[in-house]
Amino acid sequence: MSALPSYGWHLAPEGLATLRQLRALGLRPGGQDVAAVLERPRKRRGPLVAYLYRVDRAKPVRPMTPGRWAALAKANAARQVCPNCHQDAGYRIPTSLGMCVTCAYPEEQCAA
Repeated sequence: MSALPSYGWHLAPEGLATLRQLRALGLRPGGQDVAAVLERPRKRRGPLVAYLYRVDRAKPVRPMTPGRWAALAKANAARQVCPNCHQDAGYRIPTSLGMCVTCAYPEEQCAA
C-alpha cells in the first residue's frame, strides 16, 4: 500500500491537480514530488491512476523560444517523410505502418 493519500474519482480536495489540469492553468509541477493519487475504479481490471500535484508549489510553464519552435518544426517535418519512398507524405507517417499509406497499400490506389 502506498504512503500517499488516495482519493476516489472526483473526490480530490481543492489545491491538488493532475498534470493536464496544471497545464490547462499554465503551470508545471516544477520538480515537486507527487502529493496524492487519484483512483478511478474499472470493471475486471485494476483502477486507473492519476497523480496529483500541489497547485501552490507549481511553477509557470517555460515559454517556447525561437530555437524550441525551430526544433519542433524540424522534428515534425522529419515525421512526414516516408522512409520507403523518401517523399513528403503531407501528414505524419503512422508508426503502425512505418511508411506512408501509398507505400503500405500499393494495390489499393484509387483511380481518381
